[in-house]
Amino acid sequence: MSMNLGGGGSSEPEVIMDINTTPLIDVMLVLIIMLIITIPVQLHAVNLNMPAGTPPPQTKEPVVVTIDVDFDGTILWNGETLTTRNALQAKLQEAAAQPDQPEVHVRPNKLVEYKYVAEVLAESQRLGVTKLGMVGNEQFVK
Repeated sequence: MSMNLGGGGSSEPEVIMDINTTPLIDVMLVLIIMLIITIPVQLHAVNLNMPAGTPPPQTKEPVVVTIDVDFDGTILWNGETLTTRNALQAKLQEAAAQPDQPEVHVRPNKLVEYKYVAEVLAESQRLGVTKLGMVGNEQFVK
């Protein structure tokens, strides 16, 4: 004793009212593949112009100037405290004007605010110091 709840005694199959999504999926896959092919590969690299060949031997030891930036923003030039920014600018201009520039090593304190270090680096770059480096970065590794 079964009960048929269908549409009566007709033997015709019912019409399916669903959307056929197969062509839509095919089109979307083709668009995704085209998008992947046309997007250029992002290289996370910095292009540097490196010198070719072997460097000439050093004839003399380079002069090293150390700029310490203390925790409160005080700047020390080879251990001598510079009281004003003008004194720092004068020292950097003097170093940049030399034909064989000294190596300038900037050594920030671990507790110093970044703005003080950024000011020293910006002044060095603005005044033409080319041999500039950061020293003591191992103190920032946790």
